[in-house]
Amino acid sequence: MSSFEYRNGRLHVEDLPLEDIAREVGTPFFCYSTAAMVNAYNAFASALKDAGVKGTIFYALKANSNQSVISTLAAAGAGADVVSEGELRRALAAGIDPKKIVFAGVGKKPEEMALGLKVGILQFNVESLPELEALSAVAQKMGVVAPIAFRINPDVDAKTHAKISTGKAENKFGIDIPRVREFVERATDLPNIAIESLAVHIGSQLTDASPFKDAFERLAGLYSELKQAGLPLKRIDFGGGLGIQYNDETPPDLAIYAKTVSEVVQGLDAECIFEPGRFLVGNAGVLVTETIYVKEGSNRRFVIIDAAMNDLIRPSLYDAWHDITPLNEPEADAEISSCDVVGPICESGDTFARQRPLPPVKAGDLLAMESAGAYGAVMSSSYNSRLNAPEVLVKGDKYAVVRKRIDYDTLIGQDLLPEWLSS
Repeated sequence: MSSFEYRNGRLHVEDLPLEDIAREVGTPFFCYSTAAMVNAYNAFASALKDAGVKGTIFYALKANSNQSVISTLAAAGAGADVVSEGELRRALAAGIDPKKIVFAGVGKKPEEMALGLKVGILQFNVESLPELEALSAVAQKMGVVAPIAFRINPDVDAKTHAKISTGKAENKFGIDIPRVREFVERATDLPNIAIESLAVHIGSQLTDASPFKDAFERLAGLYSELKQAGLPLKRIDFGGGLGIQYNDETPPDLAIYAKTVSEVVQGLDAECIFEPGRFLVGNAGVLVTETIYVKEGSNRRFVIIDAAMNDLIRPSLYDAWHDITPLNEPEADAEISSCDVVGPICESGDTFARQRPLPPVKAGDLLAMESAGAYGAVMSSSYNSRLNAPEVLVKGDKYAVVRKRIDYDTLIGQDLLPEWLSS
């Protein structure tokens, strides 16, 4: 059973009509299903177990860093993949064991490294020589050893959107395989560094399994080579990137993905780390919005809604598709016609869908932007001085507002006037 489905003509999230939540919370708002997140986590974990892979799932917080989302997945057994001090602090606040935290990203600052070392995280994924040297200096000053993984750039085309591809030679991420020996030698010479792992992450929203296989085989081959040379490696970090269905994509089969991992780690004696983000939360969330006006242009019909690109930027940023579903089920014979679904921001890019076939929509009708659980609220802003869309978490027949909508006084009060203006 889907976590979002029509019952008696009303779109439900688990056991609650979304319309009832909208009436109490106001629009726009993000709504997340606990069951959908936990089911996705369990499906991933079960696929690994069935394939004989001993691995730990580290949720990639960048997909959705709401504290309740992190806590829900932590309760299910997940660790955390973080890319900033803020995300590290969020993971710790959610009760995640530091030994189940990986710190990734190309631009870690010394103070961020210091916090990770202080709390004792599992590993830092190192991506450049300057970063390696900075981490060594911080660790030496603190009198501790920094456990590291070298993030490898396997030069594999992830066959995904250019802006979320991270594993090709021209991307800013990772270490080119021909340079790994240089990095090993430098790390061996540096104090307070322990090389424990190799890592890879080739991109996000992958719907073709073949790039995973190519990248994992290269990573496993390098792991075997370095371990035979005497490097005391313990772990392989396979990253994330598993895609979800937004429109007509067919995401990689979990069983095939897990089998691929099982095959490449045969005989390597390596712990396995996985860092899914979007896969766990993307289809667990919707953005609920109200239709403000329907504008009949000379050659187009515009459905103008109260959600905007500051709430969900993916369509503007990536030309991303999100299904748009009325909260009240249309009649079976409802006439379908094309329209542009747009927000109220003063940008032509504030468009969610162009010439999208939809049933009749009128002012006051509520709509759900589907698959908005990942890279939605977490990428939002207050552009045009718009208030944030609150976030709601549902479990069964209960819901809670897990991030409030601020008021205008709070929004404006964040700005401070210098004395020559305030006087």
